[in-house]
Amino acid sequence: MEKMRVYQLAKKLKMSTRDLADLVSKIGIEVKGPLGSLSSQEVRKIEQRLVAKRKRAPRKRKKVARDPVVTFLGHVDHGKTSLLDAVRKTRVAEQEVGGITQSIGASEVMFQNKRIIFIDTPGHEAFTAMRAHGARVTDIAVLVVAGDDGVMPQTIEAIDHARAAKVPIVVAINKIDLDGADSDRVKQQLAKLGVSCEEWGGETICVEVSAVTGEGLDHFLEMILLEAEMLELGENPEGDFQGVVIEGEMDRQKGPCCTLLVREGTLRIGDMLVGDHICGKVKAMTNWKGERLKEAGLSTPVKVLGLSDVGRPGDIFRKVKDEKEARRLAQQALEEKRKKNLWKREQVTLETLYQEKEEETKTLNVIIKTDTQGSLEALGDVLKNLGSENVGINITHGGIGEINKSDILLASASNGIVIGFNAEITGENRNLASEENVEVRQYRVIYEIMDDIKKAQEALVEPKYEEVIIGKAEVRDTFRIPKIGVVAGSYVIEGKVVRGSKARILRGDEVLGEGTISSLRRFERDVSEVSVGLECGVNIEGFNEIEKGDAIHIYEERKAS
Repeated sequence: MEKMRVYQLAKKLKMSTRDLADLVSKIGIEVKGPLGSLSSQEVRKIEQRLVAKRKRAPRKRKKVARDPVVTFLGHVDHGKTSLLDAVRKTRVAEQEVGGITQSIGASEVMFQNKRIIFIDTPGHEAFTAMRAHGARVTDIAVLVVAGDDGVMPQTIEAIDHARAAKVPIVVAINKIDLDGADSDRVKQQLAKLGVSCEEWGGETICVEVSAVTGEGLDHFLEMILLEAEMLELGENPEGDFQGVVIEGEMDRQKGPCCTLLVREGTLRIGDMLVGDHICGKVKAMTNWKGERLKEAGLSTPVKVLGLSDVGRPGDIFRKVKDEKEARRLAQQALEEKRKKNLWKREQVTLETLYQEKEEETKTLNVIIKTDTQGSLEALGDVLKNLGSENVGINITHGGIGEINKSDILLASASNGIVIGFNAEITGENRNLASEENVEVRQYRVIYEIMDDIKKAQEALVEPKYEEVIIGKAEVRDTFRIPKIGVVAGSYVIEGKVVRGSKARILRGDEVLGEGTISSLRRFERDVSEVSVGLECGVNIEGFNEIEKGDAIHIYEERKAS
């Protein structure tokens, strides 16, 4: 018997690659990932162990496996579109004569009796735009790298975008039919960026393909299914429906049309949907082949008619019980946006940085662009060294050249800022930054960046306060005055009493309550403060049970140094 790879044996034994990998590990066989090889002796040992294991009752899965959703990323002209077209041409033709009859923003491919959904729009800008609106559409990112060109600037950007989204990468080294193609060189370049291929001891699946000749396409699809299997994708088809907008358009005859990808539950004709300020009943829906559907299950992209407006990519739609509820929620969302000016996300600036209250350590996400590689490395080192125990600095992406659309969308998605050092920005991209409410800062002096980042770090740390007693008074009599309440005739024995300060009332050693000094009078005059050794009339807002003999401690909360 020849050697077998882990995923090949899993297929033979009709079990998941992840389960087999776990079994291999328990037996004590060392193998590197699902592409690792097993000897004939190791295969027999695994099969023997499996016979005993399968006598046990199988576990029931609560979730139903769903099909993977895949997006192509990579540098311009590296063959993203041609590779997707090649996959469609070879596989779509097998499913239906005539191929795709309409474009809805996504397409499906059947391979080995399993379905793979491809998002039609290649490019990490569209990918990240969806993330900026809070949606996770993609399960797997295919990083397309031309074998002759190798790693290019947009390749690095694509890697950063996939990492920011925490989406696993499958590398497709394209154009291997060309004379100048060098797969090993590409793998070396990727390894330097932290993307190490499995055959080199890493964890990333790499395949060699040609969109022109079709070489490696079957293996490519097989590896996508393998990665999906390792992810153990699954949702409850009977759970609450959730659909994400892939694209939207206004049809002159049909009205608003939205392509939704079903992420949870099941969508049916007649369902009432609401997403942000948009609502409506599903009147009709068609799949990517133009066929009318009565219902759509997990990972199914469908074009929906019946909504009140065109949704934006990344908008999330959910089911509600009736039209009244849908209209109420849509109107509520609209009113909230108007009141709070939430047509844009809250802007993150170096002056007004968000507070991550649920975590002790805060993080400032930064995208940096410079004029030279040397400046990029120097600025990167400076920013990393500025990270402190309480505030970390995460360089989401760094690159050379002008600040572009991709940088702004990534900053929007990661709730970060863009810093340019000798880097220009066009008026169009400046307007985009304004629309996305992303702060873009440009510098000529690196020390100015350091100063501003330090200020930003200080803003991220929630300040600590300490209580300072500024005065004490004893109550010698009390009076009840209409419209004011109880006034305590008091004598200041220490420090001073200040109007507007916080006060704590004590009876002996027992704390009775707290409040704010809302009124302070000396004889008939309103005063702002009364010093030690003087008498005054004190009204404490929020506390009226004060009595003769009680003590009043006046205090302030000051920022701890």
